[in-house]
Amino acid sequence: MTAAARPAANQDEIDQALALRLSVFVGEQQVPVEEEFDRFDAEALHLVVVDRGEVVATCRLVVDRERIKLGRMAVEQQSRRQGIAAAMLREADDQAARLGATQITLAAQRYVTALDEQADYQPYDEPFDDAGIEHIWLSKQLPAPAVD
Repeated sequence: MTAAARPAANQDEIDQALALRLSVFVGEQQVPVEEEFDRFDAEALHLVVVDRGEVVATCRLVVDRERIKLGRMAVEQQSRRQGIAAAMLREADDQAARLGATQITLAAQRYVTALDEQADYQPYDEPFDDAGIEHIWLSKQLPAPAVD
């Protein structure tokens, strides 16, 4: 499968993205459901990868002034290790830049930080526990928006 990440096209894709997060984070990783969903889901830009009409990967972007917070990246189990997460990171960077952000941050699960670091994200704080899983904050500076 060629991974083409893009913004969710409609509410059905957002609903599928939320269901995928439920499956991965709550089902596989035992994150309490009340910690997985929050008020930011309603305002976030949801990115997806769709294969044969089904969302197989997702993440969300939340705007905080000139900074974008990338979060809740999930790839369905049978679609992992195919470059999908890397495609999601590239699209997140592109979308953040389009939104005028100068920085993008994410709290990555420690065991997957190699992918983020390959995409030029740098750790900037001490590891911390989130829902029983060790995470670390990473950030990346984005090019300044072009001035017309």
